[in-house]
Amino acid sequence: MLEVLTGFLVVGVAVVVGYVIGRIDLLGPHARYVFSRLTFFVLSPFLLFVVLAQADVATLFSALLPVSMITAAIIFTVYTVLGRFVLRRGLGETVIGALSGGLVNSNNIGIPISLYLLGNAAFSAPVILFQLLIVMPVALALLDAATSGARSAGRILRQTARNPMLIGSALGVLVAVFDIDLPPIVLDPLTLVANACVPMMLISFGISLHGQRVLATTGRRADVLIASALKLLVMPLVAWLIALAFSLPSDQVLIVVVLAALPTAQNVFNYAQRYDVGEIISRDTIFVTTMGCMPVLLLVTLLLG
Repeated sequence: MLEVLTGFLVVGVAVVVGYVIGRIDLLGPHARYVFSRLTFFVLSPFLLFVVLAQADVATLFSALLPVSMITAAIIFTVYTVLGRFVLRRGLGETVIGALSGGLVNSNNIGIPISLYLLGNAAFSAPVILFQLLIVMPVALALLDAATSGARSAGRILRQTARNPMLIGSALGVLVAVFDIDLPPIVLDPLTLVANACVPMMLISFGISLHGQRVLATTGRRADVLIASALKLLVMPLVAWLIALAFSLPSDQVLIVVVLAALPTAQNVFNYAQRYDVGEIISRDTIFVTTMGCMPVLLLVTLLLG
């Protein structure tokens, strides 16, 4: 369990560094904007390509994939209904809220947790695959439509196809599926750039926390609380029920529940920044779920491990 705590400490230090940078205004007023565009357009595509290109195909398309897909779909649907018909939010904020409640941090927290808690970093790969190749294109298309006002299917498809993170993910999956052995002269430079993504994303998140109080914005407090409850409590429970319905062995039940209990993905905040919608919802939900997931993970491990 010390290794799991170490993984969270690594994440926490990067966020604190970002907060200090924002507090002393080291990088000036445009730091958040620059970090956002750098991670979205450059670093994230490199990271996604490297992770998926080196993933085992059998693990990518194992029984973990449909269980994770169904679990996330249920959470997305529940939040969408609440967001649109109870909270009366627009399309953009509803999408960000749904992602905050159902998109797990399968990369910068999921990979170390899979390694330290479950024994294999590749266990998070099916969730990464589902989120990047299915959820992300749909979500970004909806966000593009909501923020640009354009409803043309052709324009949405073109915008989605040009999305750099989707391109990086798709190329990575193709390399894995066709078992292409990338030589070090190709892979090492890509890995060097990819390794900058997670710390940059966490530092950007830390910068955004300066001058802000979590749950201080009363107009969006309900959104954050609903998304956080869905992420930390409902999603692991749903994953457990669906895993049992699929008759998964006990070790795989533990895997899918642990992955479902991971905090909200940092990418959601990146999307909110990129499209300038729902930033408070994503930021506060990421903070609450990141702080709250540790006791949930410990409880899951005690009950199922």
